[in-house]
Amino acid sequence: MAHPRARIEIDAPLDTVWAVMLDVDAYGEWNPFLFKAECASPPKPGDPITLHVRWPNGKVTTSPERIHLVEHPADVDGVRRATLAYDYEGLPSKLGLVKGRRYQRLTQEPGGPTVYDTVEEFSGPLVKLAGPARVEAGFKVHAESLKSRAESTA
Repeated sequence: MAHPRARIEIDAPLDTVWAVMLDVDAYGEWNPFLFKAECASPPKPGDPITLHVRWPNGKVTTSPERIHLVEHPADVDGVRRATLAYDYEGLPSKLGLVKGRRYQRLTQEPGGPTVYDTVEEFSGPLVKLAGPARVEAGFKVHAESLKSRAESTA
């Protein structure tokens, strides 16, 4: 599993889900996986972001990242879409051992739920040490928590 992912349908407008995703100062209120994020608000490409991660086993780590892409909500061929992506910048990445880019994509068909899909594209000779299975478990916690938060504020 080199590309951990999670996908969930959220019964809230895409713009509401997007607002929750970009409100990094509030992550501690709803996100048990990324319980703190330090970043300029609103995030923009090139900005550093430090993620404070609580893994499903309870271990806490800090992950230095850099915003790669911010595609604000827009209608494309009748479908509303938005994307946030960032790159892992820890020591293993700097040494070329483990690279990672996480995409968080939102889509909403007219009248339908918002679909949240997140994937980490890992590469490098030590990908297994990044723990793709635990990353996927964390992504699932993140997705469920995002769903709860967005639906409660919609």
